[in-house]
Amino acid sequence: PTRSRIRARSNDEKRQRTHIQYPVDTMLAVAAASPALAASTLQRHGSRRRSNYLQSVPSRKRTSPSTASTSPVVCAMGVPIMVNDLTGKMGRAVADAVVARNAAGDQSCFLVPVAFSGSVKDDVDVGGVNVEIKSIRDDDAGAVLESLKAKHPGMIVVDYTLPAAINANADFYVKHATPFVMGTTGGDRAALLAGVKAAGHFAVIAPQMGKQVVAFQAAMKLMAESFPGAFKGYKLTVTESHQSSKIDTSGTAKAIVESFNDLGCDFDISQVELVRDVPTQIGRMGVPEEFLLGHAYHTYRLTSPDNTVNFEFQHNVCGRSIYAEGTVDAAIFLSN
Repeated sequence: PTRSRIRARSNDEKRQRTHIQYPVDTMLAVAAASPALAASTLQRHGSRRRSNYLQSVPSRKRTSPSTASTSPVVCAMGVPIMVNDLTGKMGRAVADAVVARNAAGDQSCFLVPVAFSGSVKDDVDVGGVNVEIKSIRDDDAGAVLESLKAKHPGMIVVDYTLPAAINANADFYVKHATPFVMGTTGGDRAALLAGVKAAGHFAVIAPQMGKQVVAFQAAMKLMAESFPGAFKGYKLTVTESHQSSKIDTSGTAKAIVESFNDLGCDFDISQVELVRDVPTQIGRMGVPEEFLLGHAYHTYRLTSPDNTVNFEFQHNVCGRSIYAEGTVDAAIFLSN
C-alpha cells in the first residue's frame, strides 16, 4: 500500500508538470493577416490545449520508448535561441530580451553565441554574450548550422532579416530540419507557408509578434464571426501613427478593418489616416519624443448614424519590447 501511494503521488506530480503537446506532424502558423488560423489549429487539437503561443510557458516533457525518436529535445539549461540577424534593430531587440531574461534569473532560454547575417561582420556584444556573426551565403553555412544544432540540442532560430531573404532563409532552415520563428515581413508568404507545410516542418510565422496585439486581432475576428452586422450603419474612422520610415498601412490595421467590415461597417482601407509627421504625432497623437523612431499608435472610432453613440478601440505601442518578448515566447512555445 505504501508503494502504491508513492507511485500514485509521483504520477499526479508528473501530470501537473506536463503540458499537452501538439502532434509531431502539426505546423502552427500564427499569421496576423488571419488570426483565426491559430484559433482553428487549437480547436482541431482540443480545447485543453490552450497553453498556447498567447500564454506560452516552458514545460517539462515525458517521452516513452515509442515516441522518443520523434519528441523534441530540450536542453536542461533552457531553449537555445539563435537570432538572425541580430545586427538589425528587431533582431537585436530579441537578443537583448533573451539575455535580459537570463539576467533576471529566468532560465527558460539562452542566446546562442553565433548568428547569421548577409555577410560576415564584427562580433557583437549582447549583455556580456559575445556573438559571432557569420554569413548565411557562405558555402559552409549549412555545416555551421548543423554544428550549432549538435552543440545546442533543441535550438530554435529566430529570423528578423530582410523581405528579399525570407523564402531562401526558410528553405535553408527546412533543409536542415531547424524549427524557426519568422518575424520578418514581406516575401512570398504563400510560398513560405506552402513550403513549410509540405515539409511537415515546425515554425511560427507571423508578421505581428506582439502577442497581446495578436490576441486583440483574434478577439475582433471572433466578435465579427459571432455578431455579423452588429455595427451596420456605423461610421468607422481609422488613424495610425508610425515612424516616418513606414510608408504603407500596417497589416494589423488591415486585419482589424476587415473584422469591422464583417461587423457591418463599409470602410475602404485606403481611407486609413496615416500620420507620419512629427508635429502631429507629438501634439495630436501624444507620441513621446523618445519613441518617434519606433512606435505604433492605432485608433478605431465607430459613430452611430445619428451621432449619439461612439465606440473607440485603441492600442498604442512604444518601442519594440512587445514584439521582442512575444518572439521569445513564440520560440519557447515552438520548442514545447
